[in-house]
Amino acid sequence: MSEVTSVPAGVAVSAVSVVLGIEDDFGVVSVARTGPDQVRVVIEQLPREGPCPACGVLSARVKERPLVRLHDLPASGQRVELWWHQRRLVCAEALCERGSFTQTSDAIRQRARVTQRLRDQLARSIARSNRAVSEVAAEYGVSWPTAHRALIAGATRWLPEPAPTSRLGIDETRARSVRWITSDAGWIRSDPWMTSFVDCSTDCTSGPAGSGSLLGLVPGRSGACVRDWLTAQTPEFRAGIDLVVIDPSAPYASGIRAALPQARIAVDKWHLVSLANQMVTEVRQRVTRTRLGRRGTTADRVWNNRLLLLTGADHLSDRQWDRLMAGFDTTDPTADPTGELGAAWGVKERLRLLLAETEPSTIRWRLADFYDAVIDADMPETTRLAVTVQAWWPAILTALTEQVSNARTEGFNRIIKQVKRVGCGYRNMINYQRRILTHIAVTRPCRSTA
Repeated sequence: MSEVTSVPAGVAVSAVSVVLGIEDDFGVVSVARTGPDQVRVVIEQLPREGPCPACGVLSARVKERPLVRLHDLPASGQRVELWWHQRRLVCAEALCERGSFTQTSDAIRQRARVTQRLRDQLARSIARSNRAVSEVAAEYGVSWPTAHRALIAGATRWLPEPAPTSRLGIDETRARSVRWITSDAGWIRSDPWMTSFVDCSTDCTSGPAGSGSLLGLVPGRSGACVRDWLTAQTPEFRAGIDLVVIDPSAPYASGIRAALPQARIAVDKWHLVSLANQMVTEVRQRVTRTRLGRRGTTADRVWNNRLLLLTGADHLSDRQWDRLMAGFDTTDPTADPTGELGAAWGVKERLRLLLAETEPSTIRWRLADFYDAVIDADMPETTRLAVTVQAWWPAILTALTEQVSNARTEGFNRIIKQVKRVGCGYRNMINYQRRILTHIAVTRPCRSTA
C-alpha cells in the first residue's frame, strides 16, 4: 500500500467533484489515497437546509453530523471509498411531531448504502451481456442480493405496459429441456415452453419505441396462456389489434378467437414451407426403406441429394439443378424409379410458388395448380400437406394478401435462446422472463418497450 496522501478541504474541491460527477448536489470535503488503486472521499451536500418530510418547513439547524459509508462507481480506474457527511436537522416548526430529520438526495435513496448510479450500473451490467449476478456483484464490491434488487428495480423502470399495436405476432420457445419428474401419480413428463408476444406492425405509431418490440412473455404454449395474457391487457390494447400472425397452431388460434373475436389470423409462410420440406423428407425416407430395406447411405444418389431436395428451385445453381434432375430419373434404379420423390418435390415447389404470390387472381391459379399436383402425386404425405393447407387457407390467404410474416417474432426467439444459453438455463421462470425482457430493453432500446 502506498503512502497515504490527502487533499484538504477547500483545495480544488470543485474539480474533484466534477471528476466524480457529483458537482450538482455534493461537494468534496476531503480526498485521501488509501491504496494503489483506492481513494477515500468524504462528501457533503451543498444545500445546507432542507424541508421537513412531515410538515415541509425548511430548516438549517444541525442536530448531528453522522458519517455514512456508501458504495459508488469507480472513478478514473480507481475504487472509491465514499463517505457521506450527512446532516441531521432539527425541524424549525415547534408543533411538528417529527422533531428532527436527515437530509436526503435523489442520488442516494433514503437509508440506502448504495448510490443510485451504482444501482443503475449494476442493473445494466447484468442485463446487457447476460452476466451472472454474482459476477457483477463481485466486480463492484456489493452483495448478490443488492445486485439482484438493482436488476429488479431496473426492470420496473424499463418495462412499462405494452403499447397498443394493430398487428401482433405470437410464437413459442422451449424454456427448458424435457425432464421426467416423480409425483404421487407416477412419472410425469415436464416439457416447459414460453410464449412470446411481439409487435409486428410496420409503422412507427405503435408507441414511443416504434414497431417491432417484444410486448410480453408467458409460460406455456396453449390457447389458455394466449387468452389469459390478452385478457390481462387493457380494452384499448385488445380493440386495436386487427391482425395476429402465428404458426399453424390450433391452440393459439383458439385462444386468439376467444380473446380477440374481431382480429384476423394469418399463418406465417416459413412454417408452411417447413411442413413441405418435412413432407419431402418423409417421402424420401419411406421410398428408401421400401426399396432397399434400410435407411439411406452415401452410396445412394437420393441420400446424397437430400439437401438439394430441401433447397428452393430458384436458389439452385446449374450444376445443382443437373444433379437434382438426375436424381429424379425414373429409368435409373439407383435414382427415383417410382417417381414418388419427384412428385413430392413438385408439390413442395408449387406450394412455394403459391406462397410467393400477393395478387388474388394469381393466388387462385397457383392454389389450383398445387391441388392438381397433390392429386397427381396421390401419396399420404402430400395429401396430409394439402389437408393442412385447406384447413388453414383463410389464414394463409390473409398472410399472402397482407404480406405479413412472423420474422420479428423469430428474431426475438433467437435472442431468447441466447439468453438461455449464456445462463445455462434458468430454474425460476419469473427470473428467466425478467432476464429476457431486461436484456432486450437494454440492448435494443428502440425496439422494446416491455
